[in-house]
Amino acid sequence: MQGKELALTIAGVALDKQAQSLEIIDVSGKVDYTSYLVICSARSERHVESLIVAVEKALKEKGIHPLGVEGRQANQWVLMDYDDAIFHVFEDRRRGFYDLDSLWIDAERVPLRQAAGA
Repeated sequence: MQGKELALTIAGVALDKQAQSLEIIDVSGKVDYTSYLVICSARSERHVESLIVAVEKALKEKGIHPLGVEGRQANQWVLMDYDDAIFHVFEDRRRGFYDLDSLWIDAERVPLRQAAGA
């Protein structure tokens, strides 16, 4: 599983766990380290953890493991690197501070309806 399919799978799992303000951003051709960013907010540090665990479990069942995970100790901003897709989960108050959405304002967004049932 690569690229868009991977990003949609991550988004589908996160949405099933009540992720908020989820965006899939297509950065292919704009950076050389990934093709898609999946960014969402969580209500609390505990919610961040539940989103990370759910995505990790769902992808592990498909034989997909992250290349790296950053920020899990604090659970305020966790990044999971799946090569073709990077999953960012922000505790709600942190997302606006880092404002990754605006950094990629010119990048195409993948419609979330494609993530339903992923």
